[in-house]
Amino acid sequence: MKRFASLFLVLSLLVTVFAASAQDSVELTIATVNNPDMVVMEGFSDVFEEAHPGISLNWVILPENELRATVTTDIATGSSTFDIITIGMFEVPLWAANGWLNSIDALAMEHPDSVQMDYDFDDLLPGVVKGLSYDGELYSLPFYGESSMLMYNTAKFEAAGLEMPEQPTWDEVREFACALHDPDNGNYGIALRGLPGWGEVMAPLTTVVNTYGGDWFNMDWEPQLDSPEWNEAVSFYVNLINDCGQPGATGTGFTEALTLMAQGQAAMWVDATVAAGFLANPAQSQIVDSLGFAPAPVGPVPKGNHWLWAWSLAIPKTTDKAAAALDFITWATSKDYIQLVGETNGWATIPPGTRTSTYENMAYLDAAPFAPVVLGLMQAADPTDAQRDQTPYVGVQFVAIPEFQGIGTDVSQLIAEALAGDISVEEALSQANALTRAAMEEAGYYE
Repeated sequence: MKRFASLFLVLSLLVTVFAASAQDSVELTIATVNNPDMVVMEGFSDVFEEAHPGISLNWVILPENELRATVTTDIATGSSTFDIITIGMFEVPLWAANGWLNSIDALAMEHPDSVQMDYDFDDLLPGVVKGLSYDGELYSLPFYGESSMLMYNTAKFEAAGLEMPEQPTWDEVREFACALHDPDNGNYGIALRGLPGWGEVMAPLTTVVNTYGGDWFNMDWEPQLDSPEWNEAVSFYVNLINDCGQPGATGTGFTEALTLMAQGQAAMWVDATVAAGFLANPAQSQIVDSLGFAPAPVGPVPKGNHWLWAWSLAIPKTTDKAAAALDFITWATSKDYIQLVGETNGWATIPPGTRTSTYENMAYLDAAPFAPVVLGLMQAADPTDAQRDQTPYVGVQFVAIPEFQGIGTDVSQLIAEALAGDISVEEALSQANALTRAAMEEAGYYE
């Protein structure tokens, strides 16, 4: 009888040990966007898990439009599918105001042992911190920051006897694009986004609208999409792509345009500055020795031509694994992580635009001649002063109101129809203006 009692005691102890081990083991589900920097982050999962043996990582990597829709639905309905989400400067202040996100400041005070050693919050770029804060508190940590600029193939320009000005205009860009366009040989004068989505085609297109003097709304929140300024800007964009740009533009987002540029098929590309690191990486780019940079083009209005953005990691209020999530996001956004990527994959490929120390690191500056340009553009971008006229909203490539996600997506579908030649620009903008006003009326913006 004693033997059975002893066996029972041993079994009970084993069950307790296994239960405790299972309890101590935490799996974090991370939703992130399918772009090169995030894929690199997933690739270092084993490094994090080795340093944090009680935490495992489960990745959900989605195309940008799908990520936005999935994460928005999940957090708005309180579904608690994800412990960490990848969002940007549009979502963070709005979602923090809704009570959907954990305050990073509060979590760091509550769980100081979960903050990466030597994290150095003061090293984060002030403009990026401001964009990821609400009511004086930080609600997300920046994984990488960016502005937008013009990237071009210097070999193609030299062969054609062309010279990029210090500050190009959109008219000059069109002249260059059409001079270099050679579609019969698979070479295009320019690559630009045409993929529907408020964060896809509408991001660069809104900067064009800004520089042509257009606004999304006037001071009474009346939409302005059927204005002459919008018509001129959108017509210019559509005609530029169709005349001297890549085919199948409505299927071209950031990733597809990056591929065209990296393979030497596009002479120019106006898009996110984060792409520069990949275009400068010999493992991913064929134009490393023929890569030039200039500020994003301007139209008649010399402002609002380049944006300010950061993809960041946030912790939803619905997770019950906030401490472990803080462990991960402070690791993935730390100086140590940047060092890891630089030493492993090459300094030109590190996540840029988040830390002052990045732009004081000579290893990075030597490998990335574009770095000072990018920092200058990020510091100069002003979401509070990006339009010619006074407006009731802030934002360069988006409008910082909750309704914009739906409005921007709907408008982008009409822009794509105009790009495809299914409707005229005038018809697209007339419909866009009507649906925007209907959405704003339903949201209670008018008495």
